[in-house]
Amino acid sequence: MEIGKNLSKPIILTEQNWSKLRFRLREDYGNSVMLIRSRMREKLGFVDREHTWWDPGAGYITQICLDFYNEPKRTMFMLKYSEYLDKSGNTTLD
Repeated sequence: MEIGKNLSKPIILTEQNWSKLRFRLREDYGNSVMLIRSRMREKLGFVDREHTWWDPGAGYITQICLDFYNEPKRTMFMLKYSEYLDKSGNTTLD
């Protein structure tokens, strides 16, 4: 299997939105799902990835990418947790 072959487009969150969402996911699914990546992928359909880069004008910028492996779970996630997704343009929902 090729790497990335089954990936959907990631959802990109700010650190602040990810912190709030992660707290909610821990309430809904427990620490055992949130701390073990294979269980996170199996139950939620995604794993998280931190992406940091340097911007000379702003310093370090960090975004959290949710890499989905299951399109139906991605759709259900967006419906269930849409209030945690940033609508300002920093979040990619396509």
